[in-house]
Amino acid sequence: MRILQIIDSLDIGGAEKMAVNYANALSQKIEFSGLVTTRKEGQLKNQLNKKVSYLTLNRKKKIDFQAIFKLRKFCVQNKVQYLQPHSSSYFTAVLLKMTLPKVKIIWHDHNGLSEFLSTNKWFVLKLFSYSFKGIIAVNYQLKNWAEKELNCNNVIYLPNFTSVEDNHKKETNLKGTEGKRILCLANLRMQKNHFLLLEVAEKLKQTHPEWSFHLIGKDFEDEYSQKVRGFIEEKRLSNEVYVYGSKNDTVNIINQADITILTSDSEGLPVALLEYGLLKKPTISTDVGEIPLILKNEFNGLVVPRGNADLFYKALVRVIENEAFRNEISENLFKTILENNSEEAVLNKYVNWVKSL
Repeated sequence: MRILQIIDSLDIGGAEKMAVNYANALSQKIEFSGLVTTRKEGQLKNQLNKKVSYLTLNRKKKIDFQAIFKLRKFCVQNKVQYLQPHSSSYFTAVLLKMTLPKVKIIWHDHNGLSEFLSTNKWFVLKLFSYSFKGIIAVNYQLKNWAEKELNCNNVIYLPNFTSVEDNHKKETNLKGTEGKRILCLANLRMQKNHFLLLEVAEKLKQTHPEWSFHLIGKDFEDEYSQKVRGFIEEKRLSNEVYVYGSKNDTVNIINQADITILTSDSEGLPVALLEYGLLKKPTISTDVGEIPLILKNEFNGLVVPRGNADLFYKALVRVIENEAFRNEISENLFKTILENNSEEAVLNKYVNWVKSL
């Protein structure tokens, strides 16, 4: 089996991380595992296994014939059988298939907001889906959506998986008081709802001022980012909330945290949650996407209705003030991730499904 992952970039993000995870894991299982970036490289390139064949296309425009033929040459040389484009990179995969009809496309949908695609993008996706041999959805909502709206009969739900190999130089030192740090791993995007986090931080400042929040994730330096920073300044939270941007040494960062959180309005199954669990961190999250399938309230974490700052604050205070409960839920989350979202379990199901195509 010879499979090529395709992703627009290797900037730090959930879809990008999963493209790397699949490429790395498959490099140990199949004849050929490769990864191609269509637009640019990124920090996650450093996480690619040496066995993974890599190429960047440096696509300059939406339809770049030079990039397509560069990809075609790479696929022919490596006898690629399957293309696995992630999220919007399906566009490049379908253009390639027009020049290389025998290759099969497996679209990997990570986009928790697929149902809100613009009319133009939706039309292109629906049209191009005739070329898909299979679709992988990262949650059941997306699976049902694809089966109903797209033109492909082979749709499977496969949960995200991750590993926590600590093979990166420890570069990031979290600020604040040791033993009292709260971490949120999420790019600065609207659906991650950092404003819920900031509301909770404002409340916690009044009762537990020694605790601090640490925001790790790509800063797009856009209006949303400006509003987040403006809120921090306006509410005088600069000693309680720290924004770091993208970082590579994720394991090192999570190990420095005492509580981990997700405040999203929309999610698939965030890789961050899996990383929190594998590193035995007590976790609080909103009840969105597939998170409640992993995080069972009171058993291995706390789950709060999205957008509810009061309940999130109360959950956080409970975890802060009860160390025994903190240890119990973190241990249970670790066991849950090992049993249900291990690399081996997901990859075995994946390989058998691909063979059936």
